[in-house]
Amino acid sequence: MHNTLTRLALVGGMLAITTLGANAHDHGGEMSIDALLEADYRDDDRARDQYRNPAETLEFFGIKPNMVLGEYGPGGGWYTRILAPMVAKKGTYVGINADVETYNAGQDAERNAQRKLFPTTFPTKVTEWTGLSGDNISAVEVDEAPEWAGKLDAIVTFRGLHGLTRKNLADETLKHFYGLLKPGGIVGVVQHRAKEDAPYDYARGFRGYLKQSEVIATFESQGFELVKTAEINANPADEANWEKGVWTLPPTLTNGDTDREKYMAIGETDRMTLLFKKP
Repeated sequence: MHNTLTRLALVGGMLAITTLGANAHDHGGEMSIDALLEADYRDDDRARDQYRNPAETLEFFGIKPNMVLGEYGPGGGWYTRILAPMVAKKGTYVGINADVETYNAGQDAERNAQRKLFPTTFPTKVTEWTGLSGDNISAVEVDEAPEWAGKLDAIVTFRGLHGLTRKNLADETLKHFYGLLKPGGIVGVVQHRAKEDAPYDYARGFRGYLKQSEVIATFESQGFELVKTAEINANPADEANWEKGVWTLPPTLTNGDTDREKYMAIGETDRMTLLFKKP
């Protein structure tokens, strides 16, 4: 277990290295991405770095510490534990959840009532995970965020578009993204990637995979412009035709011990990495 968090800063024109306590955060300077990745609260997360390439991905997106940054679908917080500390000093972190009434329609009423508490419960989780004070940390439902309309510099979403696609909610949700962003604001996307010749039924999101061309077309249909693409999170070893979809591969390994070594050798899924902007 790491006991301290390294800080890199320019002092008098020279690179100084200091340390922060495990749950402290920097009030005097900007944390480097390498320091954030080595935070002790990421000990359980770090094994995924080799597949998810967070430093390279966030650099590609152009995420800066002074941004008002939204993260759509933060889930268990793997990226949140990087993003919130990255922007909490000079910018703002906003966790963005799905519209519960539509995304979770027909599901357990008690569970949905808990989901509706996301705007109040999620910032508390972020402070518990990271030791941040809670200042400049917020959370909203995507359809209930008038206070953020036209104020976000960026929205990022990781491996979550397939859920919106299979529920026919992608267009509606991207309209909300568009409304939340400033003119010139960006959307960074990482998503499990289907082969372009995959059968229609396979690439509709039910197995987690989507075609890159169709993701781009969906964003463009809602007024976004494609800025650039990258292969940062590509994995050519992923055949992307598993009967049980993306969950066949790590970290889920839905087949258990059956062919476990084979799937571990493949690694996590092949993923597209896309950057869009609101004109």
